[in-house]
Amino acid sequence: MAENYHLELNRLSWDLTPETIKTRTEELIEKAKAVYDIVGALSKDEVTLENTLKALADNDVDYSVARNVLDFPQHVSPDKDIREASTEADKKLSDFDVEMSMRQDVYDNLVVLQAKVNTDEMEAESKRYLEKLIKLGKRNGLHLPKDIQDQMKALKKRESDISIDFNKNLNEENTTLEMTESDLAGMPEDFIKRLEKNAEGRYKVSLKYPDYFPIMRKCRNQETRKRMEFAFNSRCISENTKILEELVEIRQKKADLLGYPTHAAFILELRMAKTPEAVVQFLRDLTEKLRPLQKEELEVMLQFKKEECEKYKLENDNKINLWDMRYYMTMVEERKYAVDQNKLKEYFPMEVVTKGLLDIYQELLGLKFQEIPNPPVWDKDVTMFSVADTATGEFMGHFYLDLYPREGKFGHAACFGLQPSCLYGDGKRQPAVAAMVANFTKPTDEKPSLLTHDEVETFFHEFGHVMHDICGKPKLVFFSGTRVERDFVEAPSQMLENWCWEKEPLRRMSSHYKDNTPLPDDMIEKLVKARNANAGVFNLRQILLGTFDQTIHTSAKADTRSIYAKLSDEILGISATPGTNMCASFGHLADGYDAQYYGYLWSEVFCMDMFYSRFKKEGIMNPKVGMDYRKCILQPGGSTDAIDMLKNFLGREPTQEAFLISKGLQEK
Repeated sequence: MAENYHLELNRLSWDLTPETIKTRTEELIEKAKAVYDIVGALSKDEVTLENTLKALADNDVDYSVARNVLDFPQHVSPDKDIREASTEADKKLSDFDVEMSMRQDVYDNLVVLQAKVNTDEMEAESKRYLEKLIKLGKRNGLHLPKDIQDQMKALKKRESDISIDFNKNLNEENTTLEMTESDLAGMPEDFIKRLEKNAEGRYKVSLKYPDYFPIMRKCRNQETRKRMEFAFNSRCISENTKILEELVEIRQKKADLLGYPTHAAFILELRMAKTPEAVVQFLRDLTEKLRPLQKEELEVMLQFKKEECEKYKLENDNKINLWDMRYYMTMVEERKYAVDQNKLKEYFPMEVVTKGLLDIYQELLGLKFQEIPNPPVWDKDVTMFSVADTATGEFMGHFYLDLYPREGKFGHAACFGLQPSCLYGDGKRQPAVAAMVANFTKPTDEKPSLLTHDEVETFFHEFGHVMHDICGKPKLVFFSGTRVERDFVEAPSQMLENWCWEKEPLRRMSSHYKDNTPLPDDMIEKLVKARNANAGVFNLRQILLGTFDQTIHTSAKADTRSIYAKLSDEILGISATPGTNMCASFGHLADGYDAQYYGYLWSEVFCMDMFYSRFKKEGIMNPKVGMDYRKCILQPGGSTDAIDMLKNFLGREPTQEAFLISKGLQEK
C-alpha cells in the first residue's frame, strides 16, 4: 500500500547516526562546492542561462533537502548525540553557506549573465531569481574591495555560529522547580496529578510551556508565580545575553561595512516596510491607539488584585507585576466575559481538534489528507500525512505532526519546511514536505491531551505555515512556500487563526472528552466576545518586543537588560523583574527575525483585511474563496511581491480598517 502515500517522492530520512550526519555533511559540502567551482570558472564568453543560473538553481534543490535532513534533528531528535551532531552539522553548513555567498567569481559571472541576456525575454521567475542573486551579492559586499569582503565573511561566520549556540542553549535548557501542594494552590487536579514527584514527595515543575503557562494563568500562590516567572525569564541568562549583545555588535559592523546606517536599515530594504522609520511610525501610532485600552485594563486588574489580596490575606504591593499579568488577564476573561479556560479545554481533546482542524483545511483549500500507517519518523509520537489535490488527484506532498514536549526538543511551536516544492531535473515537480513541531500537554492514562483555546489557535497558526509550504507552486526553490517577505510571512497563517473564533469551525473541532457533547452555544458566544479581552496589554506586549528588536538593531552596542526594562515600563506599563532578562530566551532574534519582529503585527493588518473582505463577506467555509486564497496567496510562494498577491486576492490595495476593528479600536 505504500505507493498510495508516495513515500518514494519524500527524499528525507531520519535513521541517521551521529557518524553518518558527520560524513554526509562533508559529502554535501564537497558536492555543492563543485557546482560553484564550475560556475565560477566559466569565462565571460562561456556564461549562459543553462550553465550558470540553472546550474545554481538545480544545486539549490538537492542542497536544501540534504541540508534539512542534517540540521533538522537538532530540534527534534530524542537522542542527545544525534542532536549534538546535527548542531555541529548546522554550524559547518552555515559556515559553508557564508563561503558560497561570498564567491566573487560566481557573482561576477551572474553580473556578466545579466548584461549578456535580454532580461525582458527571460521567464519572469528566472529573471527575478537572477536579480535577487545579484542584489544579495551586493548586500554581501561582493562589489567592494577584497579586504572588506574578508571582514564581512568573518563577521557572517561568527554571527551564524553563535546564533546556532543561542537556540541550542534554549533547546537543551531543562530547569525544574520543586513545589508543594500549597505552592500549587488554585491549580486544577488534573494538572497536579500529571506532575512527577521527587523522593521527598515534592512536585517537579519544568519551565516548558505545558507547565509554565497554566501556572502563570491559574496559580493563586503569588510566590509560586514569582518563582516561575523569575526562572522562566532567566533561562540561559548568562550565556545568551552575551551572545545576543555580540550579535548586535556584529550586525552593526556588517551594516557599517556595506554603507547602511543601521542593521535595521539593511534588513528592511528588502521588506514590505522598506525603512526603520516606517516601522517606528507604525508601532508608535498603534501604541497611541492602544494606550486608553491598556490603562483601563490595568485598572481592572489592580482592582481584582486588591480583592484577591483581601480575600486570601495576602500582601498587596498595589501594582501589576510580570508574574501577575497572565493571572489577572485570565481573571478578566473569567469574570468580565465568564470564560472558564479550564472548563473550555475539556471540549478540546487533541484528537478531536486535530480531526476538525484537518477537515476544515481540506474543505477550505480543496485538499485531501491521508494518515500514513507506521510512518518513517524520528519519534514514536510523530504522525505523518500525505496531501493530494481533491479536484485533480495530484499528489502535493507530506507533512509531519510532532505535537508533544520531550527533553532537548525545540521549545516553542513552529513549522519547518523540509523539502521545498519546486521544479527540478527535466521539469518534474518535487512535492513539498513540512513538519509542525509543538509542545502541547501529553495525554495520560486518565485523560487525553486537552488543549486550551490559545493552543487551538497556535495549532491553526502553525498548520497555516505548513499549508503555505505544501500549496506553494513556484518553479524555483528560492521562492518556495514561506520564502516571502519576512514581514508578510505571518499573514497567511494569522489569517487562518480567525477560524478559531467562528461558531461553525469551533463546533467542528470540539467535543467534551467525557461525553462527546459539542461546545455549547453560550460558551462559544462568551469566548467570541472575550476575543478582545486584554487587547491593550496583549498587543502592547507585542509592540514592546517589536520596539526592543528595532531599538537594539539601530544601535552599535546594546545593554539588552536595561533597554528591555526601560521599554517595558514605557510601553507595557509593567516592569521587567529585576535580575531577569527575557531577551536571553527571545529565540526569534537569533533565528531570522532580527529587526523584523514587528512583522507579526504588520502582517496582521493584511490578514484581517483578507479575512473581513473576502471570507467574512462571502462565507468562511466558501470553497471558491478558499481556492482564490490558495491560488493568489499560498501558491506563488515568494515568486511575486506580497503587495501584488494581496491586490490579486482583495481586488484592491490593502487597508488598515479591518485590523483596527479586530482590535476593538474602530467601530464596524
